[in-house]
Formats: sequence, structure tokens, C-alpha cells
Amino acid sequence: MAVTNQPGRFEPSDFQTGICEICDDCGTCCYGFFCYPCLGCSIARDMDECCLCGLGMPIRSVYRTRYNIRGSLCNDYMMSICCPVCATCQLKRDIDRRKEQGIF
Repeated sequence: MAVTNQPGRFEPSDFQTGICEICDDCGTCCYGFFCYPCLGCSIARDMDECCLCGLGMPIRSVYRTRYNIRGSLCNDYMMSICCPVCATCQLKRDIDRRKEQGIF
């Protein structure tokens, strides 16, 4: 009998909220809008990374890889360049939801 799936692997998923679903967590949205660098430091702290790494494409890519979220480096780059605050807020919302679910 052939093994078709690796043990412990899980299927790719999407972020738990959309890029523009700011009403899902107005507090995070305000935090990102008024103190974007602080939100980046909060994300980096959550992920045990350097505070300087909390913003942009690299942290988004690391997070996607860690939680097997669909996407690409190109997509991460475009989100981080075109909608940096929205992309960072989406990442923070996803982290918070995973913490609530006990899977972070």
C-alpha cells in the first residue's frame, strides 16, 4: 500500500479574513492606521522575530509558510507594496484568531 499523504501535513488554507475586512476588528485597524510601526512590532513579537522584521513581505511569507496558507512571494510583495496597512492588519487578525483557536 502506497502512502499518498505525509503524516502531520494539512491542506493549504486561506487567511481567515480578507485583506479589506477592516470591520472584523476595528481596534487592529485603528492600531495599524495610527501606529503602523507599532503594529509591525506586535506581529514580530507574536512570531518571535526581530521588531524590524514585523512589516512587509518577509514576515507575511514566513507566516504563510508556517501555517500553510495559499499564496506566493509575488502576492506577498504586491500586498505589502499596494496595501501595506491592510495587509499588516490582515496578518494581525489572523494571528489573533489562531491564538483564540489555540493553533498559534
